[in-house]
Amino acid sequence: MGFSNGRSAELTEVSNKKLAAGLLAIFLGSFGIHKFVLGYTRAGLIMLLLTVFTCGIAGFVMGVIGVIEGIVYLTQTPEQFKAIYLDGRKEWF
Repeated sequence: MGFSNGRSAELTEVSNKKLAAGLLAIFLGSFGIHKFVLGYTRAGLIMLLLTVFTCGIAGFVMGVIGVIEGIVYLTQTPEQFKAIYLDGRKEWF
């Protein structure tokens, strides 16, 4: 029983992180906040700095990338999300 409870707690944690990253990507994608949630500091800084230093011009492109990533995150199962983005450390789409 301890194993299944541990697995259940892990899947709940992954599901929460998936939901947070997905929603942040959709609503604040141009700032790269979702990348920081997933631990991808370099990718988050790239998105944030491109948006800020171009006075928002590149923010449109970063926003589109964020929406795409958010949809990808939210449509995956927790197991897929964990394997690809948490264990596999895939930073982009």
